[in-house]
Amino acid sequence: MATSRGADSGADVDAMAMAHDERASLVTLLESLTSEQWDAPTLCERWRVREVVAHMFSYDELSTLGALGRLLRNGMSLDRANIAGLARYADHTPAQLLALARKHLHPSGLTAKFGGRIALADAMIHQQDIRRPLGLPRQIPADRITTVLEFASTARPLGAAPRIAGLQLTATDVEWSHGEGPEVRGPAEPLLMAMVGRRGITSELDGTGVAALEGRIAA
Repeated sequence: MATSRGADSGADVDAMAMAHDERASLVTLLESLTSEQWDAPTLCERWRVREVVAHMFSYDELSTLGALGRLLRNGMSLDRANIAGLARYADHTPAQLLALARKHLHPSGLTAKFGGRIALADAMIHQQDIRRPLGLPRQIPADRITTVLEFASTARPLGAAPRIAGLQLTATDVEWSHGEGPEVRGPAEPLLMAMVGRRGITSELDGTGVAALEGRIAA
């Protein structure tokens, strides 16, 4: 039986406040970027920084029914729905995208579901998608990243569950572990990014389960 420890999934976790703070951290990063960096590649294949930002906040502009409508119009394909969302912001300048991010520090619509955990996970993962290629590391607060690790381990849109099935994941810098089987261990941030399928991250992890996780990401 899979087990988890370290992240409190109860009502006392204020994920909505964490999401606000994580988005505020992202805004601070975006304010520091040059025009060249706004056009830099990210860990999201085919998306520059500007596309990642537009993608994140496009869903805050929709109600829950509006988000469902976008999915239905695109054959219930999340990938196609994301592309459709980007089209609306294709002509936005960095200044306009930054204004959009500032407008939505507090999650709304679909991103506010699960107590704000969707917004929290999305902001954290995509901030790292931006930071890693730009060589701009940061220290993520332990309570935020353990909450996201726990949510990501089961959230279907993130696709982590099949990647980590039959493996034991252990964070070495925060109090969190999940599952049973061959171990994958390392700092929480690369552990999270590998869980959600980002390539080129497993070299930062150790354990007998790393090869299996790497193969699943590649597949």
